[in-house]
Amino acid sequence: MTDRNRGFTLIARSNKGPRPPCRSPKFGGFTLIEILVALAILAVALAAAVRSASIAADGTLELRERLAGTWVAQDRLAEYAARPLWPDVGTRAGSTEQAGMQFAWRETVSGTPNPRFRRVEVQVFTARAPDHAVATLVGYATRSDQR
Repeated sequence: MTDRNRGFTLIARSNKGPRPPCRSPKFGGFTLIEILVALAILAVALAAAVRSASIAADGTLELRERLAGTWVAQDRLAEYAARPLWPDVGTRAGSTEQAGMQFAWRETVSGTPNPRFRRVEVQVFTARAPDHAVATLVGYATRSDQR
């Protein structure tokens, strides 16, 4: 069978200079460029993974602060339900510890159209972000007739 019958023809090289280096089956492996490209891809992937883990850790901390802050606010409102306290209109502030974290709270008491009820809004802040409330709850204190 001739080369013409196989669908291709042989073309002679016109440049008789030295042949370019080519890969020989004896010398298997990767070139330096291939290794550098693979390392660059790996570095980008690892950086993305580290960033993702960092964001997840920050989200977990924030969720924990919100949960504990909500407990602080619930505790403040539960005092009015548990004891016959009639709060004065105004603002009070304090600090407390919950779940091993320090919190500051601000309680704003205001009147309502019904004189037997007072609106109590509790805002809870962390030491990490004292200007951002991690929890805000609103409750109502009632005055009993036995006063």
